[in-house]
Amino acid sequence: MAKWLVTLGGLALAMLALRDVFHTLWHPTRHGGLSRGVMTVAWRISARFGRRRAVGLAGPLGMVTVVALWAVTVIAGWALMYWPHMPGGFSFATGLAPAEHSGFLDAVYLSIVTMATLGLGDIAPTDGWLRILGPIEAVVGFALLTATVSWVLGIYPALARRRAVALRISQLRRAGLREQQLSTSVACTALQNLAADLAHVCVDYRQYAESYYFHDGDENTSLAANIMYLAAVAEQLPDGTGEERRLVKELLRVSLHDLAVTLDERFLHTGGTTQQVLARYAQDHGRAAKV
Repeated sequence: MAKWLVTLGGLALAMLALRDVFHTLWHPTRHGGLSRGVMTVAWRISARFGRRRAVGLAGPLGMVTVVALWAVTVIAGWALMYWPHMPGGFSFATGLAPAEHSGFLDAVYLSIVTMATLGLGDIAPTDGWLRILGPIEAVVGFALLTATVSWVLGIYPALARRRAVALRISQLRRAGLREQQLSTSVACTALQNLAADLAHVCVDYRQYAESYYFHDGDENTSLAANIMYLAAVAEQLPDGTGEERRLVKELLRVSLHDLAVTLDERFLHTGGTTQQVLARYAQDHGRAAKV
């Protein structure tokens, strides 16, 4: 009875890790508790150092730590499923004494080589259900590797989109856009495009929440540093200058509000107004808001 309790405990541990992988990588609007906790801790620790290099490493190191924890948890879970059934449920290569290679470390070794799809064959399952369990772990190991690559390929385009939006806002700021120029059709088109870009940023923060914990080295490509300038521009837009301009102002206002709601619900938890949330966003990223 005890060995089946250990087996079920291992199954629960493995399923816990796989659930976190699913919520982090494939669920469209959620991110796993493990990944969120690790990334948050890495972000807070790096912020305490106050050095740009340390803050810049928070996101990449956080991702590496999350993937390592996923792998370790899956390996430990499968090891706990193997261990109670050793040596009876396994065959051992010539020269290996089963009684001497039936400890937990041997189960961990078997789990590692199975997950890595090495298939060394020195210890192999013989019981029917164990012969099924081993290949399942190999499939999980391959899926975890593929999922990690997909995660990286999803995060970095999201970062590029966010930094491109920040750079466009920064260019407007550095160009010295004057209040009387806000009524021109060129300015309206640019602001309308920025409102659409903010929608992409909102989706990225919801689908790739871990991208929040990546620092943008250059202040001109930092959305946290430049978003308050766009909010100030939205306030300066004249009201009574035609339907198109009123529509652009409202679109920009709603887009900024949606971004603030996303940031507050997911990361900041201030419960404040749009302006307060955006100011807190800049502060959390160690930026002085550009206005």
